[in-house]
Amino acid sequence: MEPIEQVPGQEAAWHITATVISEAAHPIREQQLDREALKVLYRLRDAGFKGYLVGGGVRDLYLGKTPKDFDISTDARPGQLRQMFRNSRTIGRRFRLVQVFFRGNKIIEVSTLRSRSEYDIDGDDQVLPSNNTFGTLEEDAFRRDLTINALFYEIEQHTIIDYTGGVQDLEQGIIRVVGDPDRRFTRDPVRMMRVVRHAARTGFKVEEATFVALQQHKEKLQLCPPSRIRDEILKDLQSGASRPWAELCMASGLWSILFPLYLFEELEEGESIRQQLLNIFSVLDRLHIRHEDAEPVKIPESILFACLLLPWACHRYNLPETNVRGQGFHRLSRMIRDEIEHVFGEPFNVQRMAKEMVTTLLINLSTFHHARSQGGDPKWLKKKSYYRDCSRFFDIYLESQGIPAVKAEKFVREEKEPEPFVVSPPVQQESSGASRARGRGGMSPAFSQAQSGVFGLRRAKN
Repeated sequence: MEPIEQVPGQEAAWHITATVISEAAHPIREQQLDREALKVLYRLRDAGFKGYLVGGGVRDLYLGKTPKDFDISTDARPGQLRQMFRNSRTIGRRFRLVQVFFRGNKIIEVSTLRSRSEYDIDGDDQVLPSNNTFGTLEEDAFRRDLTINALFYEIEQHTIIDYTGGVQDLEQGIIRVVGDPDRRFTRDPVRMMRVVRHAARTGFKVEEATFVALQQHKEKLQLCPPSRIRDEILKDLQSGASRPWAELCMASGLWSILFPLYLFEELEEGESIRQQLLNIFSVLDRLHIRHEDAEPVKIPESILFACLLLPWACHRYNLPETNVRGQGFHRLSRMIRDEIEHVFGEPFNVQRMAKEMVTTLLINLSTFHHARSQGGDPKWLKKKSYYRDCSRFFDIYLESQGIPAVKAEKFVREEKEPEPFVVSPPVQQESSGASRARGRGGMSPAFSQAQSGVFGLRRAKN
């Protein structure tokens, strides 16, 4: 695609030129944008600020997909956004975002344009520190991880603004890091996981310099907080592209860093274990990829973790063929739980409840295997609190073994109607202690009259 217009960047000192692509030269149309996102963009414009659809929303619309989220960036500060949108709240530590709430539990996230200071900071390379500075449009573009996610769509002229060559990479099917990949991966190693994720989801090829840098810096993932790595892995397991994600992780070397329990070259029957793992990911992808008019699928995190560990557990404990009862069952359960803690719980900071549930799912794989081989699930098993999750997990295992597919309806998210929130008027205090004797059942919530109060709590005085 030929650029339609060239304009200088907002900061002359940076000597950056943005490619501005006119509406006639790109496939995005305003009516494709989410209605609530448009409301936010027009409210910003009417208040004298500039607002842009950014990141994955622009990328997906350009590729003809329906975005999962419509994120917006603006030159308005968080405090100004809160004044503009009363139906909002501020979140985030490292960088403050404003969430604007709409009916139907819909949320539009609005961020202030960020500074480019991290991108070309002087000094030795080190892991990225906290940085809350605000910036300009091109500074924000060069802070972003990938060129295809560094695009801006504006509603005045309906143009796409591209500082990093992201449109060309979309056209050519390339995943490329913004800036020097060695430096960007050193500053934030989690970016390597995002490279793999977007390559898996889009089917794009990772640019050569980016791929080489990824292989060279993969060990730096061990410097990242375990909970952050865990959350990134969950996103990939829920993406509908977990199999290509795993294959690319294995090809790049990230897999052995993330999951040293799966060193296929050192395992007996390593190739068989690898194939079993990929088959399980194929089942998860089939469940997660559904038609737009279908009910959303929500597979519990504990089942996703158990799926990730299933081939390892089958190989190590001879599941599901192992048939133990009584004390033998409890000993095996403790063995599995303790090893899960060692190889998965501690490395990824998994909560105790999730670890216990993963153990329950794995140990009961043999229970369901032997029960169904004898004709079906017995009544005593159906009465167990873990029956539903274990049954669904066993069905995933069966499909990975080539047995008829598990029904996606078993994982349809159960949406509950939000309860109406009513603030009762303050109750006059009674002179006697009778009100205290009745407990909290008849009390109305107390709210601070101070404007600085947060969720009805007074701000502490300094």
